[in-house]
Amino acid sequence: MRAVAGLALTLAGLCAAAPGLPVHAQEWRYYGGDRAFTRYSRLAGIHRENVSDLRIAWRRPGVDPSLVSAFPDVPLRGNLRATPIVVDGVLYAPNGWGLVEAFDPATGETLWVQRPASAQRSDVDGGSTRGLDYWAEADDGGERRLLAVVGAYLYALDPDTGAPVRSFGENGRVSLVPAGGTTYSWSSGPIVVGDVVVVGGTVDGAGDSGYRWRGTPSEDIRGYDVRTGRLAWTFHAVPREDGLGVETWGDDSWMYSGDLGSWCCLSADEELGLVYVPLTAPTAAYYGGHRPGDNLFSNSLVALNAQTGAYVWHFQMVHHDLWEYDTLGPPTLGEITVDGRRIRAVMQPSKTGFLYVFDRETGEPVWPIVERPVPPSRVPGEVASPTQPFPTKPAPFTPQGIGPDDLLDLTPELAARARAVADSFVIGPIFTPPSVVSQEPGGKKGTLMVPGSWGSANWNSGAFDPETGYYYAFSHAVPRVYRLERATRPDAEMAYWSPGREAPYIDGLPIVKPPWGHITAIDMNIGEHVWQAANGDAHRDHPALAGLDLPPTGIASRPVALVTATLLFIGDGAEVFGGTHPSMWGRNFRAYDKATGDVLWETELPAGTTSGPMTYEHQGRQYIVVAVGGRDHPGEWVALALP
Repeated sequence: MRAVAGLALTLAGLCAAAPGLPVHAQEWRYYGGDRAFTRYSRLAGIHRENVSDLRIAWRRPGVDPSLVSAFPDVPLRGNLRATPIVVDGVLYAPNGWGLVEAFDPATGETLWVQRPASAQRSDVDGGSTRGLDYWAEADDGGERRLLAVVGAYLYALDPDTGAPVRSFGENGRVSLVPAGGTTYSWSSGPIVVGDVVVVGGTVDGAGDSGYRWRGTPSEDIRGYDVRTGRLAWTFHAVPREDGLGVETWGDDSWMYSGDLGSWCCLSADEELGLVYVPLTAPTAAYYGGHRPGDNLFSNSLVALNAQTGAYVWHFQMVHHDLWEYDTLGPPTLGEITVDGRRIRAVMQPSKTGFLYVFDRETGEPVWPIVERPVPPSRVPGEVASPTQPFPTKPAPFTPQGIGPDDLLDLTPELAARARAVADSFVIGPIFTPPSVVSQEPGGKKGTLMVPGSWGSANWNSGAFDPETGYYYAFSHAVPRVYRLERATRPDAEMAYWSPGREAPYIDGLPIVKPPWGHITAIDMNIGEHVWQAANGDAHRDHPALAGLDLPPTGIASRPVALVTATLLFIGDGAEVFGGTHPSMWGRNFRAYDKATGDVLWETELPAGTTSGPMTYEHQGRQYIVVAVGGRDHPGEWVALALP
């Protein structure tokens, strides 16, 4: 085992294996826990009986002080997105600027820091990202690399020192700006499958609300040789001429629509050699008169051959999207047993609150997914899809659509006010299309809908327990408004655009009933909900609720779950995420009994959680690490352990 520069102790001493537990089981080798993105660990040192004894073991700033002093003009932000990985007894993570840092698992002390390629702002502050990946040659003692996206570049770094691997690309990095583009960014992280590094990302988009939609470069999926950095393949998210799915872009709109891609999490089946890619809504998601048809591969899960980029299968969750209902959140891989048949499944959450389940080799749905009629659009020039796919199992893990019975009714006064406000909007079942704001007295102000454009599931939703076959989904159940207005600017490229989607609140309370954020445990062997629990307690001190005996109301933020041998850990979420109301956050971090949903323990952290928690074992002691931050609290990592 190699020594890390600047570390006095040898790593051999730092990572002594616990009896009966393989070294890899003590680690967290991908930011989703593993490349199946289960967010699961079978570590059991922290369990139901002792979890109440957890204490803060160490804290570490989101950007190493040596970088802060070298670049004092670069701001420290609260949204630290990164989940660290642990390999060979070392923690690695992108920091608050996207640069990679290595630190001691027992103390959080710095081992090394990636130095920027130059003093240019773009090389120093590439933006906080969610994770990185690790690669090693099959033969023991061969090459090892950390792969990370920093700003517009894919880097290969030496895990011992953080120095760039000069044989990779140009002096250790490869530009990810596509031909014809000027920018590139990605808040997620690369995945290595075999000897190929797969990346998604976003390029210079036209904006999702409208006016412009033409000519944005395609946000494609790409594979790079892990040794050389050479581009191995490209999969076009929007089909090219004669490509599969090009006929789903009417009026040759495929020629101009490039702004859809995969900005969240990738997973992979290394045995099958497949990488699973969730893809977003198309450009200007709220009006599609300029892009008739289903618009593949928007809103789809696509399985690709990781070595060649060849298409294997896909499923489109939303046809001709008008709601920004991205297929979002990590595709989670796991084995389930359905009617006595063992299935290697992929479970894909959607912003809609549906969980789609497939055989991950063939793409066949595990349970039937049926096309059902949905409301038509009444916007001139718009042709909405007449049907949308509805899974028959499992049931949605969030409320869908809005009717009179879904409105806030905790007191008679609140109920009356909620009805009066809702009457000024179009409401209806899920997939009720956006509507044009009326200028007439008493006219409708758009379509009020749950889920809204920030979705129910997002990058944070989903964790899977391979022991039980339970999938844990977090949902955000606060509406948004789909409003359209005629585009009048001289440079407008569409007939209608969306001027904003903020939903009305009743004195700061959401217009729909609580719980506004909750966890659902789903037994994937039978496709049934096992338990559901409100996560957190929003607005407990609101004057309008004084004296009411209410159960927990749930916080609609973006927390992430971690599943262990007996527990499910999750925080309230922070206030730094877009689409989150300023009141919807908290500092609490809690442990649920994963079998029942009972809260066993909670503590208050320095700020709200901003990324996924992870766990590892080091010298016989189990740690849990989570990033926290806020609008007035720079990001940091907090490690918890037993005394």
